[in-house]
Amino acid sequence: MNRQIVLNERPVGFPTADTWHLLEVPEKKLREGEVNVKNIYASIDPTMRGWVSERKSYLPPVEIGAVMRALTVGEVVSTKHPGFQVGDYVHGPGGIQDFSISNGEIWRKIESTSIPLEKYLSILGMTGLTAYFGLLDIGKPKEGETILVSGAGGAVGSIVGQIGKIMGCRMVGIAGGAEKCKRLISHYGYDAAIDYKSENVWSALKKTCPEGIDIYFDNVGGEVLDMALAKLKLKGRIVLCGAISQYNADKNQGPANYMSLVINRGRMEGFLVMDYAKEYRKAATEIAGWMREGKLISDEHIEIGIENFFPAFQKLFTGNKRGKLILQINPPTS
Repeated sequence: MNRQIVLNERPVGFPTADTWHLLEVPEKKLREGEVNVKNIYASIDPTMRGWVSERKSYLPPVEIGAVMRALTVGEVVSTKHPGFQVGDYVHGPGGIQDFSISNGEIWRKIESTSIPLEKYLSILGMTGLTAYFGLLDIGKPKEGETILVSGAGGAVGSIVGQIGKIMGCRMVGIAGGAEKCKRLISHYGYDAAIDYKSENVWSALKKTCPEGIDIYFDNVGGEVLDMALAKLKLKGRIVLCGAISQYNADKNQGPANYMSLVINRGRMEGFLVMDYAKEYRKAATEIAGWMREGKLISDEHIEIGIENFFPAFQKLFTGNKRGKLILQINPPTS
């Protein structure tokens, strides 16, 4: 049997336990040219909230009754495809289910098994690539510049902070809670941290960024984006990566301080990491090099059991996690 998390209904506001349900279906038989992958780890991402909505997005919404979309890492358990062998480790959009059968086009082989598999959904996966391209291609940092990052303790934000330091920039991060803010500085190398739960963010920005912000890497949106706009320096850049504060709102809150872009001749640009597909290998090679040099690290928060998909999903919005959130669907082969 193949256990699957399928979409039950379109949520209004924050999803509930009834938004998805666990389904068991007979495992399909392989046809010629197909490969069967046992999913081990699945990436749990804020963008999942958008995928279950009917709002216009960069991908069509997950259909009612369909398996919940997710990037996974897994092991080939049977194959009738010439390009894959039993025992190969692969990553691709396998979905929240035990087994994924396809023609193999969605799967990419993992060449090195010396690196923990979960890293391919984290720092060596879309998370690390999002931080890399968002900061370096959209932000274009210069040595000595001040970069502000919201959601700085999260999967993407923690990597952005470290890449910024590699580029010689001064890094200021916004996170929730004293422990997370302390970790930004001690673990990820941020120069300063702002606790949005206990501090007045605007007052803290004036203290930590007295001369303004050269780059703002936005993972939150809403009021924090407005404050960053107000502190933007001449020729400043805003990188729109996400807006988790808006994902469950009926109507998104747009920026009120957008005229700062005109006054400061600034730039605000959104991006999708999939636009850089042709450059993935080159970027991953550079990221891996920084890892070997000890300049770049990542944390993974792993929840266990496909039946715990919804509790894991909730942690995206409560902040009750550290680093990249991952669901273990099946135990790795020992």
